[in-house]
Amino acid sequence: MVSVLLMIADHRVHYLESVRASLATIVYPVQFVVDAPVSMSNWLGDNLTTRATLQEENQRLRAEETVLKAQLQRYISLEMENMRLRRLLDSTTQLGDRLQVAELLAIDLDPFTRQVLINKGLQHDIYVGQPVLDADGIFGQVIHTTPLNSVVMLVTDPGHALPVHVNRNGLRAIAAGTGNNQKLELLYIPNNADIKAGDLLLTSGLGGTFPAGYPVGIVTEVTPDSTQAYATVYAEPKALLDQSREVMLLWTDKTLPPLGGEKLDAKLSAKAGAAAPASNAPAAAAPAPAVVLPAPIDIRNLPPGEVE
Repeated sequence: MVSVLLMIADHRVHYLESVRASLATIVYPVQFVVDAPVSMSNWLGDNLTTRATLQEENQRLRAEETVLKAQLQRYISLEMENMRLRRLLDSTTQLGDRLQVAELLAIDLDPFTRQVLINKGLQHDIYVGQPVLDADGIFGQVIHTTPLNSVVMLVTDPGHALPVHVNRNGLRAIAAGTGNNQKLELLYIPNNADIKAGDLLLTSGLGGTFPAGYPVGIVTEVTPDSTQAYATVYAEPKALLDQSREVMLLWTDKTLPPLGGEKLDAKLSAKAGAAAPASNAPAAAAPAPAVVLPAPIDIRNLPPGEVE
């Protein structure tokens, strides 16, 4: 009876969150000791790597860095332009993301869940519902936090679902976990929907938990069913859920100053690698420059060849 009452109190009114946080803090040294052999094994393996392997890896990483830097120059320019255009249109799309790297401490072996423990918690400003990524795509989201660590539910957990859209045509769907780390199920896809194997799935931004534009998975199977209203569609997650040792916690900047403000100029200058202009005056004291828009054009008065 006491156990039932405690479960009801915890599930309904969350009275035991502080108790759980205290117990997790006490158990943290045990988790650290348990993880120590794996960490030591990884450290020894990294230090015993041959010199030839390190040189080859170094050359490969230098080549990749050169390519990525060249691509980043273009992306920075596009991001700056996109930010200014969205501010002009009063867009509510979340812009500017902040990341922090965390390491996996433990994996939940419960066959009915897909959860991991990471080494970041309330002391690092982690919050419940925070998106988690790895180097390839969406990894999951935080469901519990303690002062020193947090529990992350993977995208393949049977209780997890997130809104996505097909990158090719914008078709919206819900990607639900199946309990298999190699498979996601797309719910409520009509039999005649324009979706096929190989389509890239991105977060749609609906719901407000995951920002838009991050890769989620690749469609692997589309099976229309004439006896049902919806087709059976499966996708493979982009994130390496069984291999990643490090993940990235994502914060989304929901507050940007008006166009032309000092904070936005400093942000854009920092993005481009230039020094941001310093100023002791408050941001409100600097008036925003006037934006001059071109006069509207009535395309009905243009010749057919100039409409485009």
